[in-house]
Amino acid sequence: MDPSQPVVENYSNPKTCFFHVAFKAAALAFYILSSLFFDNFVIIFVVTVFLAALDFWVVKNVSGRILVGLRWWNEIDDNGESVWKFECLDQESLARMNKKDSWLFWWTLYLTAVAWTILGIFSLIRLQADYLLVVGVCLTLSIANIVGFTKCRKDAKKQIQAFATQTIASRFSSTLQSAFTAV
Repeated sequence: MDPSQPVVENYSNPKTCFFHVAFKAAALAFYILSSLFFDNFVIIFVVTVFLAALDFWVVKNVSGRILVGLRWWNEIDDNGESVWKFECLDQESLARMNKKDSWLFWWTLYLTAVAWTILGIFSLIRLQADYLLVVGVCLTLSIANIVGFTKCRKDAKKQIQAFATQTIASRFSSTLQSAFTAV
């Protein structure tokens, strides 16, 4: 290996990356190509929404955990209020996350929403309300993951900052304590 060549980082989770992209691509491809093979809107609706739901589940429960170390869910508490719950890896584990995996995760998350938005605009222009419904469901699932993971990432950053502040304060306190006990 030539030392002057930069080290190229590979995907650390290629199977997870594949399925993260595959379900998104499958839903989009089926929706786009289905009119060539099927005249039945119900089949197109059911299969496209099923593939988008699989993508939603895989991203939320599998690839989000593995590729970026984040997980989110939403619960309704006893008062009927919606409560967001977030999980993230510890600071050390998050620092070791593969940058290429993370890049793929975030870009495909956003690009999928953009693709569904463009397809929705085409359906609106062609006045196809039924196909707009399919796009609406798929776009809603995509945006739900974007919102969930964005909130989760912000919460993770707050946790890391709080941990760093607590660690610095603790070390400062122990240094001060040891300085006064030495006197």
